[in-house]
Amino acid sequence: MRGTENKQHSMFSYVSQEDRIPQNHPMRNLREMIDPILKAMSPQFNRMYAAVGRPSIPPEYLLRASLIQILYTIRSERLLMEELDYNLLFRWFVGLSMDDQVWDHSVFSKNRDRLLEADIAVKFLRHVLSLARDHDLLSDEHFTVDGTLIEAWASQKSFVRKDAPPSQNSDDPGNPTVDFHGEERTNQTHQSTTDPEARLYKKGKGRESKLSFMGHVLMDNRHGLVVSTCYTKATGTAERTAAVAMMKKIKEKRKSRLTLGADKNYDTHDHLAQIRKMNITLHAAQNTKRRGGSAIDERTTRHGGYRISQRKRKLVEEVFGWIKTIGLLRKIRYKGLQLGGWMFTFTTAVYNLIRIRNITAATG
Repeated sequence: MRGTENKQHSMFSYVSQEDRIPQNHPMRNLREMIDPILKAMSPQFNRMYAAVGRPSIPPEYLLRASLIQILYTIRSERLLMEELDYNLLFRWFVGLSMDDQVWDHSVFSKNRDRLLEADIAVKFLRHVLSLARDHDLLSDEHFTVDGTLIEAWASQKSFVRKDAPPSQNSDDPGNPTVDFHGEERTNQTHQSTTDPEARLYKKGKGRESKLSFMGHVLMDNRHGLVVSTCYTKATGTAERTAAVAMMKKIKEKRKSRLTLGADKNYDTHDHLAQIRKMNITLHAAQNTKRRGGSAIDERTTRHGGYRISQRKRKLVEEVFGWIKTIGLLRKIRYKGLQLGGWMFTFTTAVYNLIRIRNITAATG
């Protein structure tokens, strides 16, 4: 029999918010993982705020809401606040009751700037890595490094000469007609008016040049977890420079010899010399087409560890694939190195959480 439509617009619910979330929902596992981390970070949160004044959004709420935005691929803060207003799962995860008022999207963004100033993304990543160590998921000796292009939130029209006068084109102030065909444009002479720190760059022959940044990760070879990140301007040497900087941080805590897997772009004599000075064996793929030949010789390639590193280094592409498709970092919505770097680091930390949850669920 066909049911009748009940147009009741108001009602009382006798089912609690906690009971509405299934016990086997994957967000429950994440909440159990993230709550101890946020509790451990509470002293750092206290130092971010004044002792008096009007209470702001709790930083725990900000981080949980940002995590939801990444996990559910929500493209803007405005849409995130809309989803948070009527989605009971999101409210429960953030810590809001069913009757709590949701913040304005601009207030949310401004309060999140506190987390940027306190470098909370890096500290959050460290706590996530401590969780991984508690489960014995990290290697202390074998790593992989790689970088990827992150397209900037700026159009080709915004890339104009640095010494050019302000445009007088008034046909459409929001989207003026610009003809740059045939004009030689370089990063030395031109700059984006939308995001001045973005650089025109392409990573391979035959590809389109785009205004971009570069995101770099240092990955553990045991389970493919990100142990360090770096966010830089897009240049031809950025990947190797970032690799050296990240490995220096690792070597501060480890005195034994390490291995570092990498692709052909890291196979240069200068980079090999820098890595060897730190007592690290570079397991880069050989670039036999480079002028002067490969810097990686048989002293390295004859060992079985080199072949293992070459096989394991492919896991880093899973990191980049996840943060670009799920984390919405294929074309980053945030301008500048500081804010973009914060989001890049925080997104990789969320990736680690998902990876840890999946690994422990499979082995537990």
